[in-house]
Amino acid sequence: MKLGKWTGMKAAVLSNKEEKKPLTPIYNRTVDLAGGRQLPLEQLKGKKLLLVNTASDCGYTAQYEELQQLYERFPDQLNILAFPANDFKEQEKGDDASIEQFCKLNYGVTFPVAKKSSVIPGASQNPVFQWLSNPAENGWCNKAPEWNFSKYLLNEEGVLINYFAPGVSPLDASVIEALDNGKD
Repeated sequence: MKLGKWTGMKAAVLSNKEEKKPLTPIYNRTVDLAGGRQLPLEQLKGKKLLLVNTASDCGYTAQYEELQQLYERFPDQLNILAFPANDFKEQEKGDDASIEQFCKLNYGVTFPVAKKSSVIPGASQNPVFQWLSNPAENGWCNKAPEWNFSKYLLNEEGVLINYFAPGVSPLDASVIEALDNGKD
């Protein structure tokens, strides 16, 4: 995407080439959804899982549409979970209800949207993102979200296999290949 070039952001893709297993399972966590329900991640086991930190007022916000297309393209292979966050330039100011409504009305999002939380390292960091950016838990990745729409792909067993920087489209060949092959 052009925004990445304007802001100097890289379109990096990091891969778990050594296939390192997590030291603690991600599936023992529960996510609070925007609608008030709780989603035990254990329920998502058996499909690949794409975890994305999102924002409604970002240059990358149109990626919601691409995420929905990806979700529809791989219905039997992929779960997607969006984590709205106001961590980068206050680009997610809305409350949970307005964020969820925005995603549905503007981009037709049918995948789950979590309650707004912080995804960057610190005392209030969402536990899922603590796991995603801590190699002592996930086995290899120390990459915290660098901006809105950082993407983390886990395989069917909960192994973190890829990190895709914000500038990498959800429909990029590297994402499709990871979903098709299960490999980096």
